[in-house]
Amino acid sequence: MTTYQRILSIRTTRRGTQAITDAVGEVVARAGIDTGLCHVFVQHTSCSLTITENADPDVRRDLETVMARLAPDGDPAWRHDLEGPDDMAAHVRSVLTDVALTVPVGGGRLLLGTWQGIYLWEHRHHGAMRQVVVTLQG
Repeated sequence: MTTYQRILSIRTTRRGTQAITDAVGEVVARAGIDTGLCHVFVQHTSCSLTITENADPDVRRDLETVMARLAPDGDPAWRHDLEGPDDMAAHVRSVLTDVALTVPVGGGRLLLGTWQGIYLWEHRHHGAMRQVVVTLQG
């Protein structure tokens, strides 16, 4: 079994989704693994990863609307607000989605569905440098 790992540094600019499918796909191509698994992990607690619709941006906007309802900024119930009103909301959103995902690899490429893309989902209003660990085994 072969293992290959790279860390991607991705700058986000604001709350919302940012496509990282191509960046992860490049790591897969460099790994030289024909068949296996690609594990993607973001090393932060106020952003997350998701696989979702990659054709219609309204899907990602609607997901943001759902999150705003589930984890609103500045909720008076939140005690943790050291970095502003979006601080605790960002942590909740990260927990509700996830910080890791796994995608099968076949033929040396990600086996995503036709309309699927991998997204880094920034939950803070301001951007940040995010570290995404991509590990392949096969």
